[in-house]
Amino acid sequence: MKILGISAYYHDSAACIIDHGKIKFAAQEERFTRIKHDASFPSQSIKHCLEFTNTSLDELTCIAFYEKPFLKFERLLESYFSTAPFSLPSFLKKMPIWMSDKLNLRNVLYKRLREIQHFEKSEIPILFPEHHVSHAASTFFTSPFKEAAILVMDGVGEWMTSTLATANGNEINILAESKFPHSIGLLYSAFTHYLGFKINNGEYKVMGLAPYGDQKSQRYHQFVEVIKSQMIDIKKDGSFWLNQFYFDYIGGVKMVEEEKWKSLFDLPKRNSTDELNKDHCNLALAIQTITEEIILKQASTLKAKTEQESLCLSGGVALNSVAIGKLIDAKIFDNLYIMPAAGNAGGSMGAALACYHMYYNLERIDSQNRFNAFLGPSYSLEECRQHLMNFDCRYQYYESKEELINETAQLLKEGNIVGWFQDRMEFGPRALGNRSILAHPSWPEMQAKVNRHVKKRESFRPFAPSIIKEELANYFNLDVAAPYMQVVSKIKSSFRKELPDDFQSLNWPEMMKTPRSEFQAITHVDFSARIQSVDYFNNPKFYKLLTRFYQKTGIPMLLNTSFNLKGEPIVCTPLDALRCYFRTEMDILVLGNFIVKKNL
Repeated sequence: MKILGISAYYHDSAACIIDHGKIKFAAQEERFTRIKHDASFPSQSIKHCLEFTNTSLDELTCIAFYEKPFLKFERLLESYFSTAPFSLPSFLKKMPIWMSDKLNLRNVLYKRLREIQHFEKSEIPILFPEHHVSHAASTFFTSPFKEAAILVMDGVGEWMTSTLATANGNEINILAESKFPHSIGLLYSAFTHYLGFKINNGEYKVMGLAPYGDQKSQRYHQFVEVIKSQMIDIKKDGSFWLNQFYFDYIGGVKMVEEEKWKSLFDLPKRNSTDELNKDHCNLALAIQTITEEIILKQASTLKAKTEQESLCLSGGVALNSVAIGKLIDAKIFDNLYIMPAAGNAGGSMGAALACYHMYYNLERIDSQNRFNAFLGPSYSLEECRQHLMNFDCRYQYYESKEELINETAQLLKEGNIVGWFQDRMEFGPRALGNRSILAHPSWPEMQAKVNRHVKKRESFRPFAPSIIKEELANYFNLDVAAPYMQVVSKIKSSFRKELPDDFQSLNWPEMMKTPRSEFQAITHVDFSARIQSVDYFNNPKFYKLLTRFYQKTGIPMLLNTSFNLKGEPIVCTPLDALRCYFRTEMDILVLGNFIVKKNL
């Protein structure tokens, strides 16, 4: 039984194929089109799904789309009617698309699939799980748990913005739901927009900016008080009500009422090119703190309702790794799992798994409980060689993987910034050791160097450490594995440096330059880091590289960031990797078994 899962037409389109309950291939469309957060029909992802599994469309048992279009249309209509006549511009813009395509989605999907491959079946069944059911299925059915509580939080699906559920075996039961327009995801996105970052793209920048704020400052407390007294009413159970007087997303064409926000915060909206100041940092910290409060309260409510030991999370808000770190520290649940592609891309996988387990009522497979995020395409030695021949560079082939790893570890020890391109591509937003840029974590200038000269992005952004799993608890205040770079925790006090008394009053560039730890390049200004623990089972090659670097330096970790430039998706092919390498000041590229150097 083969099921093709599809998510499309909002952001982060993706496709996934499962065979008798086992996930065989999954990828986001952006990796092939090179359009970041591509929302288009995932033609390239589907082609790769079919090619990798040697499957024809006729062989599919069904196709699963990650949400119900008619329910979403109902929400849009009700929103437009409730805000008329102010919603007329947005209504006139969106309705033609809905009337021509989205309400006829089944036929649109058939048409687009026939453009990929002819199929004889007059009709392949297409099933439409609800958006939050797809999210819930993506995290529970890839988790190691036989039963668990589930918390889904995002912007909005059809109607739902937060869902509390419980799962057992192949069943998922909804316990409580929050409905549009009251959404923690949309609230966070509204602040993302006001702080000058792109919605559905810059939320992690807000999370990274927040530690530059000062929790002891009057301005921070003013922001928190204003948000809680004017914008949001948070209940004890974590449910909340948003005051729509300050927002315009129900039926408008923009996110917020900017003049009202300016008056409320005594702070104008930041443009993307404006300098960041302390007020921006404190506002980011305020919304981050409030988000954490809501998540912790909802998790506590779910624990009381279910009495489960384990919690699975999904939805875009579950990618807020700082909040997840706080949730782990709170020890509300004994065990925690977050599917690595927790956002819309993972909805493709969730839709397929929901159909397999819930619609066809088929039991879970034990081997599925060891989920691996490396589900995308890989490229052969010959493909790498052919692309190398078209570039002006020096390269050396290493037949022995051990020699390749030893030489790469030595280059990293010497302070080189290394592009690391290996095996199958990761599924989800994080580079987990196959499409990564790696560097020495102790060199004080490395954070600024990688941000400015390689990633070409904002200097305030922190970097993650990838650490040997067995050494995790020796370096960070974290006693659970974090294989998908989804948890922020603080570095042990023994590795920290003493900060000056006026540290919190400094502006963000001064804070960033202040020595903080022995591993400056991966330690954020609040001593935190978004951690990836690496074990041999999930990625033996990357584990061996970390181990060899540890043997050479006494440091069991590397700085790890995604192999891409600002505004671009993570590289997919050898050609993508080479193009990125030559557009930056990256020192070395390890492309499969080739070590590449520029002709300088």
